[in-house]
Amino acid sequence: MKRIINTVLIVATLSSASIMLNSCRDALDITQAGELQEEEVYTSVSNLNDVLNGSIYGQLDPIDEIYFTGVFTDELKPGFGSGGQEFELHRYFLDPATQVVGGGTVSTTTSDGIWLNNYRVINRVNRLLEGAKSITPTSTVEQGTYNSIIAQARAIRAFCYIQLESYFSTNMKDPNALGVIIVPGVPATDAKLPRAKNQDVYDLINSDLDYARAILTYSNTAASRYIVGRGFVNALSARFNLYRGNTALAKQYAQDVITNSGLSLTVATPSQPTGDPAIGSATWNTAFYATASSFNPYRNLWNDSARGEIIFSLNRLPLGAGQSIGTRWNTNQSSINGVPMWVWGRNLYNLFQNIPGDIRKYAYVDPSSEPNPNYQDPNEDPLDDALIIDKYPGKTSAATRNDIKVFRLSEMYFILAEAEVAAGNLTVAHDLIQQVRVARNYANLATTPLYTNAQFAYSDILKERRIELALEGHRYLDLKRLATLAGVTMDRNEIDDTVPVTNLPNNSYKYTLPIPVKETSANPNAQQNPGY
Repeated sequence: MKRIINTVLIVATLSSASIMLNSCRDALDITQAGELQEEEVYTSVSNLNDVLNGSIYGQLDPIDEIYFTGVFTDELKPGFGSGGQEFELHRYFLDPATQVVGGGTVSTTTSDGIWLNNYRVINRVNRLLEGAKSITPTSTVEQGTYNSIIAQARAIRAFCYIQLESYFSTNMKDPNALGVIIVPGVPATDAKLPRAKNQDVYDLINSDLDYARAILTYSNTAASRYIVGRGFVNALSARFNLYRGNTALAKQYAQDVITNSGLSLTVATPSQPTGDPAIGSATWNTAFYATASSFNPYRNLWNDSARGEIIFSLNRLPLGAGQSIGTRWNTNQSSINGVPMWVWGRNLYNLFQNIPGDIRKYAYVDPSSEPNPNYQDPNEDPLDDALIIDKYPGKTSAATRNDIKVFRLSEMYFILAEAEVAAGNLTVAHDLIQQVRVARNYANLATTPLYTNAQFAYSDILKERRIELALEGHRYLDLKRLATLAGVTMDRNEIDDTVPVTNLPNNSYKYTLPIPVKETSANPNAQQNPGY
């Protein structure tokens, strides 16, 4: 049986029934007792669906990207519960073997976790596609299910390649720049594959997206946010084309999602329970922060009791598979008593607080926070500025697990606005950003300044992306691709560390991750990125 390149693990959990595909064999290729071969697993459309749901959806998880982005950029600063984990990463120390523990999870490396997990998923998709060739659907209904499985799998593969390109390609806008490794099917054990040009990777991505788009449809039911459909495909296409500089296609696909998904921006009202005389005021109560369900629609988007504007998210049950995102910031609960290891960066927190009527100052920040009014005093302990993260409050009061929001409608507005700036339509871009700000404002106080030139427009879009998409894995890539155009830089406050703070300069080579040492040492054809 063929296996993938050295860095990608092949043992795959296939379904809730614990079917196991074991391809980890010794040099003699001995078949162990009870071992299931691929020809025994891929025998029906039903089994194919088990593989998709258990092995592929179950492995898909961009939490390493979210955590790395938060720690490395200006989104976070150490909390008083920190034991010093990832301080080096917070101080921009990056090399192919940088250790990242990630809130008590299994140690990995910054680049290794992102590289390995995405290639694991790609490997499993490739195996599913290969196995599917031996299956013949027996009815029209089964044929439709079969087609949907293949389309979902290929869309997920495209997502993983885009994640890899985003972090490991030095310049996604250059089709001839070095991209990542294309894994063709299920390569032999000793395959040592080189990195491909961006354009070659893009051709594969577009092939997968076009295939999936022709089969999958939009659905705006509550449960459909957990299933790859056309909303996922077109949202991914919009993001991908924005990153690679094709703003016309980015605009086309973002507009398609806004027009045809059946979703609308989640509103900030009511700010208090119906009938409460404090509606629209800054008086907030425990009913807003209820774990299972709040009276506020935007809060319910984050506690997972409602879909809201979510295009696609990864389901995380209170107890179940998948990593807990809440424990990346807080040891056991999203309050000041939850031993916060990371808290909001001071300048980002100030943005939340200083926008009149903005719902995010409440939806993202726990009310148990204890901001230090003297945080600018150099004699104060920076760790005493306790700005507790509550964007992922847990699905129950006893758990810190929340769905991973992969695509939301607000991002499509941002993509559309950025594309309009690129086309010279500054007023249209302004109005799109204003629509998001209106949706997020419970006091009817949203304002967007006039966009007088492209640089100012980009800076305002980047500011709104920073606020709205905080701790969703965007900031690192946004700074990499947009900060210079916007005339801004990373924006840490001087108290965002226990040592003097610096900001990573624009165009630093560290805005591209190193190829993991596990890859380059085992595969001499995998060229390292500059600077490492």
